[in-house]
Amino acid sequence: MNSQDFVASLVDEMDRLFSYLGQHETLESESGGQMDVITLLKLALASELEASELAGSWMPSTSEVDAKHVFAAQCGDEMRHYALIARRLEELGVDLTDFDPLAEGHSPLYQYMRGLRTMVERIAAGPFTSEAIAQVRNRQFIAFCESVGDTETAKLYREVIQPEEAHHCALGQQILERYATTPELQELVASATRTTLAIADELRTLSEKTTGLQALPVS
Repeated sequence: MNSQDFVASLVDEMDRLFSYLGQHETLESESGGQMDVITLLKLALASELEASELAGSWMPSTSEVDAKHVFAAQCGDEMRHYALIARRLEELGVDLTDFDPLAEGHSPLYQYMRGLRTMVERIAAGPFTSEAIAQVRNRQFIAFCESVGDTETAKLYREVIQPEEAHHCALGQQILERYATTPELQELVASATRTTLAIADELRTLSEKTTGLQALPVS
């Protein structure tokens, strides 16, 4: 299979999985059912920080300059999102002086992704798949914010954060189309994509129910 058709098949696979999600399913899974704007924004801080750390950590051991550029762009954008979300929380009256979004440690997904060694696996798990999940989560969050009257948070996500997450995902797709040209590389990409979907907090239960994938133990 050529790389363009292969990547398109993965996009279709993700879209089918996402279509099973309920209106607030990613938000409810992520927050343990505690559905309020402040809780969800605090959780978003941890997600943005983890994404930035991962992208930055992958740059030194990535030799392909075009992929290095994708990681660099994502690293900077995620930290800017962190700052924007923190400012929005402060506008909502939240004191973040002593708040550590990673006080309980990094997520299982972060631990899995840190262990990836090839460029195509990192692109597949990070910009391509994780940012696709982020877009689903953001769409649900925008709708939730609008339903509770928080138009400012909805605007921040709709006009700034969501378009940039979509851009990261598109860049990741372009890299995979360029490099995932052999059966061996395509196997690595498919495994990284599906494992990311299976581990992601927002999708773990759905993945088990619809694909039989189990969350992997992380040492």
